Amino acid sequence: MTYRALLFPLILAACSLETEVPDGRAAFAANCAGCHGADAMGRGTITRDTGIITPDLTTLAKRNGGTFPRTYVMATIDGLDRGAHFSNAMPEFGAGDLGEAVIVEMDGLGTPVPLVLLALTDYLESIQQD
Repeated sequence: MTYRALLFPLILAACSLETEVPDGRAAFAANCAGCHGADAMGRGTITRDTGIITPDLTTLAKRNGGTFPRTYVMATIDGLDRGAHFSNAMPEFGAGDLGEAVIVEMDGLGTPVPLVLLALTDYLESIQQD
Protein backbone atom coordinates (compact mmCIF):
# COMPACT_ATOMS: atom_id res chain seq x y z
CA MET A 1 0.00 0.00 0.00
CA THR A 2 1.35 3.44 -0.86
CA TYR A 3 1.66 6.44 1.41
CA ARG A 4 -0.81 8.23 -0.87
CA ALA A 5 -3.47 5.61 -0.14
CA LEU A 6 -2.81 6.08 3.55
CA LEU A 7 -2.80 9.87 3.49
CA PHE A 8 -6.52 10.52 2.91
CA PRO A 9 -7.71 8.57 5.99
CA LEU A 10 -4.93 10.16 8.03
CA ILE A 11 -5.97 13.62 6.94
CA LEU A 12 -9.56 12.84 7.88
CA ALA A 13 -8.39 11.65 11.27
CA ALA A 14 -6.24 14.74 11.68
CA CYS A 15 -9.19 16.96 10.79
CA SER A 16 -11.34 15.29 13.38
CA LEU A 17 -8.68 16.16 15.94
CA GLU A 18 -8.75 19.78 14.73
CA THR A 19 -5.27 19.49 13.27
CA GLU A 20 -4.61 21.80 10.38
CA VAL A 21 -3.67 19.80 7.30
CA PRO A 22 -0.68 21.44 5.59
CA ASP A 23 -0.88 22.69 2.01
CA GLY A 24 1.83 20.96 -0.02
CA ARG A 25 1.98 23.74 -2.61
CA ALA A 26 2.48 26.35 0.13
CA ALA A 27 5.11 24.18 1.83
CA PHE A 28 6.96 23.92 -1.48
CA ALA A 29 6.78 27.69 -2.07
CA ALA A 30 8.09 28.40 1.43
CA ASN A 31 10.84 25.79 1.62
CA CYS A 32 11.83 24.59 -1.84
CA ALA A 33 11.04 27.13 -4.57
CA GLY A 34 14.02 29.34 -3.77
CA CYS A 35 16.36 26.63 -5.04
CA HIS A 36 14.14 24.41 -7.21
CA GLY A 37 12.11 27.25 -8.76
CA ALA A 38 8.44 28.12 -8.40
CA ASP A 39 7.74 25.62 -11.19
CA ALA A 40 9.97 22.95 -9.53
CA MET A 41 12.08 22.69 -12.68
CA GLY A 42 15.36 23.63 -11.02
CA ARG A 43 15.62 27.34 -11.71
CA GLY A 44 15.31 28.96 -8.30
CA THR A 45 16.23 32.54 -7.50
CA ILE A 46 18.67 31.48 -4.77
CA THR A 47 20.68 29.04 -6.89
CA ARG A 48 20.37 30.70 -10.31
CA ASP A 49 23.72 32.51 -10.20
CA THR A 50 25.66 30.21 -7.87
CA GLY A 51 26.57 27.39 -10.21
CA ILE A 52 24.59 24.95 -8.05
CA ILE A 53 22.44 22.77 -10.29
CA THR A 54 19.18 21.74 -8.69
CA PRO A 55 17.19 18.88 -10.20
CA ASP A 56 13.93 19.24 -12.07
CA LEU A 57 11.46 17.83 -9.55
CA THR A 58 8.73 17.48 -12.18
CA THR A 59 10.55 14.53 -13.76
CA LEU A 60 11.13 12.34 -10.71
CA ALA A 61 8.66 9.69 -11.87
CA LYS A 62 9.97 9.77 -15.44
CA ARG A 63 13.53 9.22 -14.19
CA ASN A 64 12.25 6.35 -12.02
CA GLY A 65 10.69 4.23 -14.76
CA GLY A 66 7.33 6.03 -14.58
CA THR A 67 6.78 5.44 -10.87
CA PHE A 68 6.94 8.32 -8.42
CA PRO A 69 9.57 7.38 -5.79
CA ARG A 70 7.61 8.45 -2.65
CA THR A 71 9.87 6.84 -0.07
CA TYR A 72 13.01 8.21 -1.73
CA VAL A 73 11.50 11.70 -1.98
CA MET A 74 10.46 11.76 1.68
CA ALA A 75 13.82 10.39 2.84
CA THR A 76 15.65 12.97 0.71
CA ILE A 77 13.64 15.90 2.04
CA ASP A 78 13.97 14.62 5.59
CA GLY A 79 17.70 14.03 5.18
CA LEU A 80 17.42 10.42 6.33
CA ASP A 81 18.82 8.69 3.26
CA ARG A 82 21.22 10.71 1.18
CA GLY A 83 24.05 9.19 -0.78
CA ALA A 84 27.54 10.63 -1.14
CA HIS A 85 26.50 12.15 -4.49
CA PHE A 86 23.99 14.39 -2.74
CA SER A 87 24.74 18.10 -2.44
CA ASN A 88 25.31 19.53 1.01
CA ALA A 89 23.54 22.64 -0.26
CA MET A 90 20.13 21.07 0.44
CA PRO A 91 19.11 21.38 4.07
CA GLU A 92 18.06 18.34 6.07
CA PHE A 93 14.54 19.41 6.89
CA GLY A 94 14.12 16.54 9.33
CA ALA A 95 16.74 18.15 11.57
CA GLY A 96 14.20 20.91 12.32
CA ASP A 97 10.63 20.85 13.50
CA LEU A 98 8.38 19.61 10.71
CA GLY A 99 5.31 19.88 12.92
CA GLU A 100 2.68 17.34 13.79
CA ALA A 101 3.16 13.77 12.68
CA VAL A 102 0.91 10.82 11.99
CA ILE A 103 1.80 7.16 12.25
CA VAL A 104 2.14 5.51 8.85
CA GLU A 105 2.18 1.73 8.97
CA MET A 106 4.00 -0.32 6.38
CA ASP A 107 4.71 -4.02 6.73
CA GLY A 108 3.55 -3.94 10.34
CA LEU A 109 5.93 -1.17 11.37
CA GLY A 110 4.50 2.19 12.40
CA THR A 111 6.63 5.22 11.62
CA PRO A 112 5.81 8.80 12.63
CA VAL A 113 5.76 10.95 9.49
CA PRO A 114 5.20 14.71 9.63
CA LEU A 115 1.99 15.81 7.92
CA VAL A 116 3.85 18.56 6.09
CA LEU A 117 6.25 15.97 4.64
CA LEU A 118 3.32 13.89 3.38
CA ALA A 119 1.60 16.97 1.93
CA LEU A 120 4.78 18.17 0.22
CA THR A 121 5.39 14.72 -1.25
CA ASP A 122 1.80 14.57 -2.52
CA TYR A 123 2.28 17.98 -4.14
CA LEU A 124 5.48 16.87 -5.86
CA GLU A 125 3.73 13.74 -7.11
CA SER A 126 0.88 15.87 -8.48
CA ILE A 127 3.20 17.99 -10.66
CA GLN A 128 4.99 15.14 -12.42
CA GLN A 129 5.41 15.53 -16.18
CA ASP A 130 5.12 12.62 -18.60
